[in-house]
Amino acid sequence: MTQGKLPHKVIGPDSEWTVEKDLLPQPKGIDRDKIRQAMTMMLEAIGEDPNREGLRETPARIAHMYEEIFSGLQLNSHDILATRFHVDHEEIVMVKDIHFYSMCEHHLLPFMGVAHVAYLPNAGAVTGLSKLARLVNLYARRPQVQERLTNQIADTLQKEIQARGSFAMVEAEHLCMSMRGIQKPGTRTITVASRGVFKTDSGLREELFRLLQ
Repeated sequence: MTQGKLPHKVIGPDSEWTVEKDLLPQPKGIDRDKIRQAMTMMLEAIGEDPNREGLRETPARIAHMYEEIFSGLQLNSHDILATRFHVDHEEIVMVKDIHFYSMCEHHLLPFMGVAHVAYLPNAGAVTGLSKLARLVNLYARRPQVQERLTNQIADTLQKEIQARGSFAMVEAEHLCMSMRGIQKPGTRTITVASRGVFKTDSGLREELFRLLQ
């Protein structure tokens, strides 16, 4: 599927800043019929009766749910960061504790937690704070592994807004470790991705970690 890109919109320092309408295209529907069929077969395969009262609508519910939790597959990260504006600020911008839910691609079980995202603006060009949360959601709403999720957030910020540095830290609990396998609930996995000056300047990295405390 090919999607067009929205042009960048840069607002000058003297312009009136208003909250724009959501520029993101509505995600196209996934194949609900295939999901319903697959879930009916799965229920039969585990020895259940998909026609009993409690399960009769379950395949349809899951089809609707998957359309929502995998909606990031249909969205473009360029579009999320297309709107930028200039301010007299070239220090660290950080948004902490962005809650997210994602699905581990190995077992299709959820992992959830928080992401901390930061960047160092280039020539005062910044993006809206809500866009950082949208960026996390876009990549979280896909079949994922935590390491890739962390890298994608940092790499996209670095590329799309030409930041001098970008940073992402993700802390999450994985149900594939909590409810199956080793069965250790409460364990958290932490992954970090640093790009640009955050990777090369140890002083800036230390400042990031102080802000995270």
